[in-house]
Formats: sequence, structure tokens, C-alpha cells
Amino acid sequence: MTKQMLIGMHLGNGYGTIPGSWRAPGMDPTNYTSFDAKVRQAQAAERGKLQFLFFPDGPSHVGDLDNEPPGFNLDVMVTLAAVARETSRIGMVATGSTTFNEPFNVARHFKALDVLSHGRTGWNAVTSSAEDVAANYGRQLPPSHERYGRAHEVVHLVQALWGSWEQSAWTHDQESGRYAHADQVAPINLGGQYVASRGPLYIPPSEQGQPVIFHAGGSPNAHQFAGRWANAVIGSAFSIDDARAQREAFREGAERAGRNPDEIKFIVGLMTSLAPTKRESLDRRISLSGRVFGQRASYLGHMLGLHLDAKNLDRPLAPEQLAAARPSPADPRSVHALEVAHQGWTVRDILAHGVIDYHPVITGPAVEAANHMQEWFEADAADGFWILPDLEEGGVDDFVDGVVPILQDRGLFHHDYEGTTLREHLGAPAQYGVDPRVTQ
Repeated sequence: MTKQMLIGMHLGNGYGTIPGSWRAPGMDPTNYTSFDAKVRQAQAAERGKLQFLFFPDGPSHVGDLDNEPPGFNLDVMVTLAAVARETSRIGMVATGSTTFNEPFNVARHFKALDVLSHGRTGWNAVTSSAEDVAANYGRQLPPSHERYGRAHEVVHLVQALWGSWEQSAWTHDQESGRYAHADQVAPINLGGQYVASRGPLYIPPSEQGQPVIFHAGGSPNAHQFAGRWANAVIGSAFSIDDARAQREAFREGAERAGRNPDEIKFIVGLMTSLAPTKRESLDRRISLSGRVFGQRASYLGHMLGLHLDAKNLDRPLAPEQLAAARPSPADPRSVHALEVAHQGWTVRDILAHGVIDYHPVITGPAVEAANHMQEWFEADAADGFWILPDLEEGGVDDFVDGVVPILQDRGLFHHDYEGTTLREHLGAPAQYGVDPRVTQ
């Protein structure tokens, strides 16, 4: 069977991933607090047979609240529960910090949601890296080696708790009167330098046994951590070469941990602003995000080694500026930014291309997104993509109705769900409790 890609859909604050998305025509400005909106967007993604939804989390807000909403869900676990009740096949991955959460609570919340969703839940286990998040918990951010040291212990402990109620323990036999085999539900009494728990967890297995582990990070610590524990990585890359190198680093991390490298999937971000033409896409982004383009012009100039005047946004770069421009070696986005500038676009249009966004951006027809995804996938730069639409209201449908059919026609994406659980969607091996290969 021809290898096919995995696709996830990012769902954030209910509006979209670009500044001003909450003011888009037809957008309900109260979507931030509307779980109905999250359900509607999730159902659109499920209609496209996407393998999972991704709910990031950063329990803090540092930004321009006068003009922009917070960037995350009200609460990812509550959102996950609401979506689980109104969908039936699509997987759901939520972020949870290993630094600021106790393992027993993580184990209980995610496994309960896995039972609720009939085996469709994943935990994006991250260490957190922002001081403002740490401050909300009354703490200072520990150094990376301590955060990852704790993360290893937390995931080990959580998976041990998930397996503390054995798979055959729950009999619920009304005729015999035996509810469960008590001798198959036992404390784990596990602890390390950072965390410990007596256990057991009092939740039986779901249809997939237990949630799937994801990770988001790109450091050597992340390669080791994800290689040991994760079945999928939420990644970020701006070139095929960079993505291919990252994917290989995670695969090598899995192999060092005694696992088959094919068990870990590298899934990269792709931002989409789909429209019948590129001009329509750029105009939409300008109308919504134009307020921030003045300050972004200054950063664009820094990326290219130029001084750009915010008063001259509607002019292309002059020939002498293009001749002098040099991509910043410290910013992987700068090479693409210079390529766009050489195409003759105005500075405003260059910025509207999303050249300083957090992931590659597709502006224009759906086929452009499909071409990008095919190129990266066939170059072994990614096992799949997580999509960040400019507008969550409508943008999810645009991707499902525009990009998905093209990928299906090319044999790159499935036509229907082959299984019912997230583990099956990802092609991840069965697991209950801790993988004995990584705890030798």
C-alpha cells in the first residue's frame, strides 16, 4: 500500500491564527467563549477525515488585549470533552505541561477523556518554556535539563498509572456479582528525583488502552525525550532540508531508546490562507492584520539587513535594496522572505505572504497547499502536517473542501477512517502501561 500522510487541524481561540481574525466578516466575536464554535470546527475537520485535532495550551496571556484576544482555548481539557461528545472518529490531542502539573492529575484527566472519547485522545507532553507561565504558578522556570529530567519521570509515572488497572480487571458481571478483579488493580509505588505516586489510578482501559503521547520541541533534549516516549511530534520547520534533519533526529532518538523509528511520526505546521486567487488571499490578510504591518516591516528589514520605512509599505524594494539584502543566518524565514521580495511585491504584500509567521504560509488556491504538502511528504521531510488556518470559522471548511480532495485524488491521503482510535489513525503500536523497551 502506498504511504499516505497524516493531517491534523489546529484549533485555538475560535477565531484564527492571524491578528484581527476575530473581526473577519461573518465571524462571531464571541467565539472565544463558544464551545459550539469549537464543536462546529471539529466536525468540519472530521468531515474531511483528518486524523486529529490539535489543541495547544499556554496558560498565560502576554499581549495586546486591547486589540486582540488571547491565543489559546479557555481550557483545553474542557474543550476536548465538549468536542468528544459531538464527534465520533477524529482524534483529539491536547497540550499539558509536565513542569506545572502533577502526574496523578495528568493521568486521571487524560485517561478519563480517553474513555469518554472511546480511545481518541492524545497528550502533547511539553516542558513549558515561558517565564510568564511559570509566574502564574508562583515559580521560576527551571533550566532545560531539569524540566526534561522531570518530564521523563512524569511520563513514565503517568503511563505506569494508566496501566495500574490491568486490561482484564474490569468484569462488571452483574450475574456473578463480580465488579472487578481487585488483584489486578494495584498501587505502582513509583518515584524519582522530581515526582512520585502511590497509585493506582481507578480508571479502566479505553478502546485504545491509553492515550497516545505527542511532544512539541526541537532541541537535543526533545529528540531524546520524544524518541523515548512519543508516537508523534508536533514540529516546526521552514525548509525541506531543516524538516528532514529534524525528522531524522527524532527517528534516531527512537532507535537509541530501543524502539522502531517508524513508530514516531514527525508532523510539521502549515498555515493556510486559502482563496481562489493569491490576490484575494493577500487582501484578506491585509484587511485583517494590516494594523501590525508597520512594526512587522521593521523586523522584516532586520531579517534582510535593510532599513525599511513603515511609511513606504506600498512600494516594492528598490533594485539597490534587493542587491544589498542578505538573509539573516539567525532566522530561517529570511531566505523565503527575500525570494518573495525578488518577485516584485510591495512591502505590504511581502508581509501579507506571512514571511515572518511561525510556520510556512500558503496564500492563494488550494492546489498550492496540496503541492507544498506533496513536495515535503515525498522528500521524507514530514510524515504529515498540522494545519493552522487563518480563520477557524470557514478556514477549516476551505481546507477540507479544497485541499483534501486534491490529496486524495493524488493517492496521498486516505478517503475514510480505517480504524476508530487515535492509535489506529497514527499507525501507532498497541501499548498499555509503560513500554518495557524504554525502561530497561
